[in-house]
Amino acid sequence: MFGLRRFLTVSGHLAGRPAAAATSASAVSSHSALFVRALQILAQPGPVRLQKLSASDSGIMELRLERPEAKNAIGKEMLRGLRSAIEEVDADAAATVVLVASSVPKVFCAGADLKERRLMGPNEVRDFVNSLRSTFSSFEALSIPTIAVVEGVAFGGGLELALSCDLRICGEDAKFSLPETGLAIIPGAGGTQRLPRIVGRSRAKELIFTGRRFDAVEAVTMGVVNYCVPAGEAYQKALELAREINQKGPLAIKMAKKAINQGAEVDMSSALAIEEECYEQVLHTQDRLEGLAAFAEKRKPVYTGK
Repeated sequence: MFGLRRFLTVSGHLAGRPAAAATSASAVSSHSALFVRALQILAQPGPVRLQKLSASDSGIMELRLERPEAKNAIGKEMLRGLRSAIEEVDADAAATVVLVASSVPKVFCAGADLKERRLMGPNEVRDFVNSLRSTFSSFEALSIPTIAVVEGVAFGGGLELALSCDLRICGEDAKFSLPETGLAIIPGAGGTQRLPRIVGRSRAKELIFTGRRFDAVEAVTMGVVNYCVPAGEAYQKALELAREINQKGPLAIKMAKKAINQGAEVDMSSALAIEEECYEQVLHTQDRLEGLAAFAEKRKPVYTGK
């Protein structure tokens, strides 16, 4: 309620008002209307919502895109929301998996907010794109697995967001595209780098040069997505994967991700040295001993991340 009190005080409708005026019917009515309006402003949801799942799904976090009026197009406010959510996940030691989904039917993310972009000068565009690129890189660098849940369209920055995730699940009605060359620009939030690492240089060049749309079947064939499921069932499939990951040793999952990501960027000899370093991190843990004990006792292990 501190935010509401501050709002009313700054507006001049809480502190310093004469007592007599406050007792009049019109003043009371005015205050009531303002109070309701202030609550509406403070309670208005942002374009990005982060929540924790509970009970047996403890550790799984859900990041939802919620900007239906613009098909989840990424503007300044959504970018701030994404950065804030990523920082919150990174600071949460109990987080084990992140699902990235949309609350907007038939839309994952339509890409950049071009209406907002038209009002920007070149310097502002540069700053925005650089910030978007670094935000997606920060998301990719999270130590825990991330899973994109794609139902409907994932264009431009929306596809780039999905590509920054570790895994991608889509519904059979999903559509994908990096259409930037049609606007005389290029994908600027990692698309020119992550897509070729997933589908190969030649296929990535074709998709980026032409900007053509491709469907869910082609996406799974190329390896852009891990699974294609019936429309409307992508979230459930992603949750199943998250639950399966959640049963594994959390430190092992983090080290496996680190070994794969860092090893892929260097030569084999250096990559094997990274693997050795990551294995060393799990060698002297309580979880490793618990895993061996559970195997011997023919029971499910109970991992604590220690």
